Amino acid sequence: MPRLVDVPGYARFWTASAVSAFGSQVSGLALPILTAVTLSASATEVGLVNAARWSPYLLFGVVAGVLVDRCRRKPVLVAMDLGRAALLGAIPLLYALDRLDIATLCACVFAFTFGVLCLFFDAANQSYVPRLVPRELLNAGYARVGQADAVAGSTGPLIAGVLIKLLGAPVAVLVEAVSCLASGLLLTSVRAHDPVPDRGARRGLVSELREGVARVYRHRTLASIALTSHLMLLFNTVVSTVFVVFALREPRIGDFCLGVAYACAGLRGVLGGAFSGRVAKKLDVGATLIAGRLLAAVGWLPLVLAHRGPWALVCVSAAFFVVSGAISLESPVEMSCRQAVTPDRLRGRMNATIRSFNWGMVAIGAPLGGLLADHVGYRFALSVGLTGAVLQALALTVSPTRGARATDAHEPLVPA
Repeated sequence: MPRLVDVPGYARFWTASAVSAFGSQVSGLALPILTAVTLSASATEVGLVNAARWSPYLLFGVVAGVLVDRCRRKPVLVAMDLGRAALLGAIPLLYALDRLDIATLCACVFAFTFGVLCLFFDAANQSYVPRLVPRELLNAGYARVGQADAVAGSTGPLIAGVLIKLLGAPVAVLVEAVSCLASGLLLTSVRAHDPVPDRGARRGLVSELREGVARVYRHRTLASIALTSHLMLLFNTVVSTVFVVFALREPRIGDFCLGVAYACAGLRGVLGGAFSGRVAKKLDVGATLIAGRLLAAVGWLPLVLAHRGPWALVCVSAAFFVVSGAISLESPVEMSCRQAVTPDRLRGRMNATIRSFNWGMVAIGAPLGGLLADHVGYRFALSVGLTGAVLQALALTVSPTRGARATDAHEPLVPA
């Protein structure tokens, strides 16, 4: 069997992913602190900023998949990276000019437009990996990218905590701007098979859109994976939106300790990615997906139980450690399964459809979590998220996904 290191272009693609992941982890802590602390936002306002960031997935996600399937994928990746670098670089500039506020972050110029660029990048990125690596290495290919994300998750938040302390959250955002620029430049040097799609095979936009949606929601395995993952993102977003404000204002663990908690998630993510392939070989695809989802759902429990005092950081870190590890275990298996059962000409649409509704749930869950926290209480909002996450995991256990196998190929659709 060939090795990933021998696959042309994969090493540079992986490096670009790792650089981008590091920047995303830094801004992933800097932006919520910028919103909640620097701009003194309420939990509802934090939710609205998150909703603006992810709403393009809900509004344009399936259309993005059609457009990506009509293009070479590498140029899309490079263009979106460079666009994100320029947009993020403007945030500290506006702050320095005293022109940055909640409305600006939510406006089309920032959170919304950034979300559009991320939408097209994600649709092309997930569909580009099968063009780089052979099918037998798909799980390993996605797992190595996931491990890079996890390593960035271990170091990025800690470095972000230091940068925020020394320079402030607005300046820390520049790290992701630089990482996007570096990622785009690295991707330009990747040499891999990336053919121009056959223009003669094109049909109307609506017809191609319907074909992509049908591939997901009428497929025996993909349908249950997609529907439960939508619910998982919805309830996880309720938790993660409330978490930053909750941790800073109730247990009061502080900016640096918040970075420590995120770092614990990254550490466990490395371990989860490392064992993903082994677990999948032992349990096969369906059982691995179910085990990962169940563990990720119950893993939020210590967060709900966290109270002010020396055990607060332990509870918060334990929750992130378990949830991140479970997701890192399950995610590469899910991704490789999705690509394996989908023809190449439909992968852009399949990935964009699932991802758009997944992140569209973030646009719903973020303001929902903020409203529940502000009007009922932080712990109630966290409990709602935990309960919903458990229910979607239980639903997956009784779905057709439990019979998914690594040998599954391009299966026919369920009749309408």
